[in-house]
Amino acid sequence: MSISDNQVVSIHYELRNVDNGEILDSNINAAPLSFIVGKGQIIPGLEEKIKELKAGENADIKVAAADAYGIYDENAVQTLPKEQFAGLELQVGMTLYGQGEHGETVQVIVKNFNDETVEIDFNHPLAGKDLLFAISILEVREATADEILNGYVGGGHGGCGCGSGGCGSHDHDEEHECCGAHDHGDDHGHGEGGCCGGGESHSHGGGCCGSH
Repeated sequence: MSISDNQVVSIHYELRNVDNGEILDSNINAAPLSFIVGKGQIIPGLEEKIKELKAGENADIKVAAADAYGIYDENAVQTLPKEQFAGLELQVGMTLYGQGEHGETVQVIVKNFNDETVEIDFNHPLAGKDLLFAISILEVREATADEILNGYVGGGHGGCGCGSGGCGSHDHDEEHECCGAHDHGDDHGHGEGGCCGGGESHSHGGGCCGSH
């Protein structure tokens, strides 16, 4: 029997870049990733293929960029005054976090900077990439009434953390500093938000989760 909406699915996965075979993320030998089907908690192209499986099955699933983290958008790269990043030790490739106009977590990558400006990229680190998932379906069960109501496994907000683009991957205990809020003035939904420094680049964040 195939998997359907409002069921909780627990998986182990390994994520690779289709082009070069590089391992981008994995939760093998770690806690499984659990999510509620139909709640948009994992990327759509992966969820649709998982629905064709059942508990105990393994599968290799290829997801095109358009059904994963989207096509790379050149217009989502912007240049901002460097003073908005005061107090941060900027590095090319580092990830910054902030809050968007609707309260969502915004993740950007520092592409370049000089003494006056900083070029940042609002695209997800995996945007434009075709992805290959090796999936093991560990468990399938019906979601409880509380889980369906709240939209999270266990009925709380501690499960997936997909809003930040990271899910079932790594726990980075770095210090987050905030720079000044800024208006990006575009139509990409970035809006106004503070920008928080994260240290090194975490391109693995959100291997199979973080739908957009």
